[in-house]
Amino acid sequence: MTISYHRPTKAVIDLNAIQQNVEQEKRRHDDKEIFAVVKADGYGHGAVPIAKAALAAGAKGFCTATLDEALELRHNGLTQPILILGIIAAADAPLAAAYNLSVPVVEISWLKEAANYLTDTSLMLRIHIKADTGMGRIGFLSTTEINQAVEIIEDKEYFYWEGIFTHFSTADQADVQYFQAQSQCFNDILQALPYKPKYIHTANSATAMWHEDVGNMVRLGVAMYGLNPSGTALEPTYPLQPALSLVSEIAQTKKLPKGYGIGYGKTYETKEEEWIATIPIGYADGYTRDMQGFHVLINGESCEVVGRVCMDQIMVRLPREIVAGTKVTLVGKNGTKEITLQDIAAYKGTNNYEVACLISGRVPREYVGKGRCL
Repeated sequence: MTISYHRPTKAVIDLNAIQQNVEQEKRRHDDKEIFAVVKADGYGHGAVPIAKAALAAGAKGFCTATLDEALELRHNGLTQPILILGIIAAADAPLAAAYNLSVPVVEISWLKEAANYLTDTSLMLRIHIKADTGMGRIGFLSTTEINQAVEIIEDKEYFYWEGIFTHFSTADQADVQYFQAQSQCFNDILQALPYKPKYIHTANSATAMWHEDVGNMVRLGVAMYGLNPSGTALEPTYPLQPALSLVSEIAQTKKLPKGYGIGYGKTYETKEEEWIATIPIGYADGYTRDMQGFHVLINGESCEVVGRVCMDQIMVRLPREIVAGTKVTLVGKNGTKEITLQDIAAYKGTNNYEVACLISGRVPREYVGKGRCL
């Protein structure tokens, strides 16, 4: 997708906020290594700039979801450890090994298949065994299979068992019963291992924020971006600094008569003479169609989004005439008011992660703060 630099819509990313969030987590868990999770293009913030800012703040490595995301970091000069969290094709094992990437293993069959591709004796594949302790996603279900995997890994000189991990599904909830059950399951797995690998990790942002765990590594994800992992269910244990603002400008303002239809389907009709502004952002930018009825901030005032969100534009109702070129805040502070990603998430009935990730590649990212020159 072409980045649209020649319009006023942009996402502004504060790298100081990223660094502050990493530093706070580092102070709270100084006995653990922090791996910055920069999957999905850094949750929509930009993977490479975020990775560099996190590194400057004390992160020791990175997590991605896919092999290509990991390769992007390597191609941009990041030599630190990188753990891919999603399953890669066995045929790509040599590529992962060549770039010194760590991969998850979740089945015995994958190890056997990958062995067929690792014919270059100079390569070694770093492996993290994934245990499914109750998430129902990827991972081994039994201790027996995990120990079998360890035996296979130990038997091959081109495999290196670097870590074991799991993922908690309710760490961001007030009810800790299921979390404790998953934690006990993982502890039982650890007790049955012949020895412990270098990395043991269970802590995502929520686990690190609200729970104690047995690991020596934190996979710092959404909290690094200044977003509460629980939405509003739990209060953060330290102040989070949101890193992303989404801004634009009024493209046109006009006074429309009473009864005038706005947008596709005429889903809004002016109730009287109304000043309507058009803003150059739409669902192709990640500002989705269900945002009709929400609001933006202009001159410190809330202005309702009226009519259906178009692919490239939205219309908002103004309290009075406001000239074209005036700043519009869709996420962030404007005057004394603020719109957060969580506010949008609540309106849409989703979580703040999704809202950040929805901001499309058409929207330029502008980086501010001391980390921008890294």
